Amino acid sequence: MSSPVRGGTRWRRFAVVMVPTVAATAAIGVAMAQGALAASFSVSGQDFKVTADRLDGKGFVQYGSLAEGNDLEGKPTLHPVAVSGFKSADITNMCQSVVTPNVPVFGSVSLMLRAGTGGTPVKAENLYLDVAELDADAEFKNIDIGVAAGSADKGPGIQPKTEANKFGFAQQADEAVLTKVKQRAWATSAGTFKLSGLNLRLHKGVKECY
Repeated sequence: MSSPVRGGTRWRRFAVVMVPTVAATAAIGVAMAQGALAASFSVSGQDFKVTADRLDGKGFVQYGSLAEGNDLEGKPTLHPVAVSGFKSADITNMCQSVVTPNVPVFGSVSLMLRAGTGGTPVKAENLYLDVAELDADAEFKNIDIGVAAGSADKGPGIQPKTEANKFGFAQQADEAVLTKVKQRAWATSAGTFKLSGLNLRLHKGVKECY
């Protein structure tokens, strides 16, 4: 079974990326209230943007959580995120950018990374994305919506070294294909992350992937 989904997602509107339903929103809200924490490290005070022409993922799982860290002034903060996990993923024409504001002398400084642009995609194993916003076209194969996070067995499971309510709302699929991807995220983790044709540049001022 294939389920195409089209549209832009914002956390304040929908709590589960790519499944914009009131029931999903309520379920993920409960999961966050019960103290689920994402990312196996304290996230920085800066989010980052990622674009890709295409992401081909095998073994997909997604559940709601919170990314814990500090803002740029060092104050503790929490960010609501949708954690997307893939057993494996191929990413075509990937761009990642982050802007550091108020650098002495320079003002804002942007870091931009590109990879997977020469015909060989970026390859990742056991990939987890802590996403705050996502715009994409998406298609799933054999999707289950409403499975308990601890019972989801098609993807890599709940991210190791993180906390999540195993009885909370989740969704899973054998495959997930995303095209024309634009996302804002707080963290990315992977068992392996192979970036073909890596190109990393610093730019004075604000220069982002989108």
